[in-house]
Amino acid sequence: MAVVPKRKQSKARQAKRRAKWKLTSPNLVECPQCRELKLSHRVCPQCGFYKDKVVVESE
Repeated sequence: MAVVPKRKQSKARQAKRRAKWKLTSPNLVECPQCRELKLSHRVCPQCGFYKDKVVVESE
């Protein structure tokens, strides 16, 4: 059988647990081809390169 809590957890304890829920900024890295910032492990939106290969043709 499931164990039921004996007492209600206080709002302060609940707030301490939820204090770690926060957004983190995206990890941006420099593209080796055009030196623009891009998301890691993604195709560069400016030059279309990924791992020293042209993946997307850009104008």
